[in-house]
Amino acid sequence: MIKDIMEDAESRMHKTVEHLSGELAGMRAGRANPAMVEKLMVNYYGEPTPLNQLANIHVPEARLLTIQPWDKSSIGEIEKAILKSDLGVNPSNDGNVIRIAIPALTEEGRRELVKVIKKRGEEAKVGIRNIRREANDMIKSSEKEKLISEDESKKGMDDIQKLTDKLVKEVDVILQAKEQDVMTV
Repeated sequence: MIKDIMEDAESRMHKTVEHLSGELAGMRAGRANPAMVEKLMVNYYGEPTPLNQLANIHVPEARLLTIQPWDKSSIGEIEKAILKSDLGVNPSNDGNVIRIAIPALTEEGRRELVKVIKKRGEEAKVGIRNIRREANDMIKSSEKEKLISEDESKKGMDDIQKLTDKLVKEVDVILQAKEQDVMTV
C-alpha cells in the first residue's frame, strides 16, 4: 500500500523536475540553443505542429541558430511562429534556411531572466510539496481505514519527506546552474 503511494509520488515529483529542466532549457541565455525553438508550434497545413517535426535545427555558432525546413513551402509559417513567440528575435531567410541571430542579453535583461527562473523554480517546488501533501493524505486515510498501522504510516510519511527534500535540493541545483549560465557574459 505505502509502496504504491511512494512510487506514484516519486514518479510525479520526478516529472515535475523534468518539466522544469525542459522549461529552463528553452529560455534564452544569450547563447543559441535548439531547445529555444524546437517546441514552437507552427501552423503546417492547418495543423499546429512542433517545429522540431518540420525542420532540422542547428547551432553553427554560439549566437546563431539555423532552421532548415524539410518542406520549403513552410518557411513563411515557421517565420510567423518565431515572430509570434516571446523570444524577441528576428528571423531571416534565404529561401532555404532560416537564420536567427541571438542578441547578447543586457545586464538588466539577465536580472529579469533570473527572476523568471526563480519563479519557475518556486512553482516546481510548490508542485513537489503538493504531491507530498497528497501522498501524506493518502497514507493518513489508509491508517484511518485500518489498512496500515500507525508505525507504517509514520515511516511512510518520513520516507515521502526525505524524497521531497531530495527533489527540492535537485531543483535548487538546476536553478543555480541556470542562473549561473544566464549571468555569465
